[in-house]
Amino acid sequence: MPRETNAIQEDTMGRFEGKVAVVTGAGAGIGKACALAIAREGGRVVVADIDGTAAIACTAQIAAEAAHALALAIDIADAQAVAALFETAERHFGGVDLLVNNASAMHLTPRDRAILDLDLAVWDQTMATNLRGTLLCCRQAISRMIARGGGAIVNMSSCQGLTGDTAQTSYAASKAAMNMLSASLATQYGHAQIRCNAVAPGLIMTERLLAKLDECMQRHLRRHQLLPRVGRPEDVAALVAFLLSDDAAFITGQVVCIDGGMLAHVPTYADGGNSRAARPSGETAEAATSPRC
Repeated sequence: MPRETNAIQEDTMGRFEGKVAVVTGAGAGIGKACALAIAREGGRVVVADIDGTAAIACTAQIAAEAAHALALAIDIADAQAVAALFETAERHFGGVDLLVNNASAMHLTPRDRAILDLDLAVWDQTMATNLRGTLLCCRQAISRMIARGGGAIVNMSSCQGLTGDTAQTSYAASKAAMNMLSASLATQYGHAQIRCNAVAPGLIMTERLLAKLDECMQRHLRRHQLLPRVGRPEDVAALVAFLLSDDAAFITGQVVCIDGGMLAHVPTYADGGNSRAARPSGETAEAATSPRC
């Protein structure tokens, strides 16, 4: 009987009991899903977002589920603000064990064009948030993690950091650099029991993306996925929670794609592949007649 009781306690104990997490860009979308996932498994979460109202709303949802969270409005491109964020996290919760760098300058993507058409201010601002901001957060987290005997970091990259495109030049370059930043951090601080991985989402239907993509473009992108649905923020959050947890204790320095197979196939996949038997019957004809965006 005692063994059965212990087993029940182990099953119900969250993977992040006693852990403190900082999640940036946590007011909506993937960041919010990550904050909720960590809190639901017992973690105390600092919900950081440039939109303070959104951060407060996320924190309220966490509190409604009897978990602990603190909302902070912050621009991660501001070094002093990032330092204050981590000082507040340490003062309020006692330290930092986990970091999810999800904040990104998504408001700039409509102006993020091909190289010759690119406004250099867009490049500079994108790098300031996506890359420098991530570095600033990592620098603040590392020393605090060392003081607590280790920690785990997940940097939110993108499939666009792994492939070329006709636009999104700054965004893609920032995410590609983030992948190497993650590998460098993992290499330099693995001896201190700090793990760092990057997650590269594909088509994840957040509220922001749903408002941005019309049905034609959504259909066009879905044609290149191997799985018959778009991704959800909760899909990414589940992967992030795994990578932060002790279940991934021997995984570090990796870039993990979560894209429904979008980058796994030959370029001709959406048009039937190199073999007409490559896709289910009828799908090739449908693809051929689908409008291009």
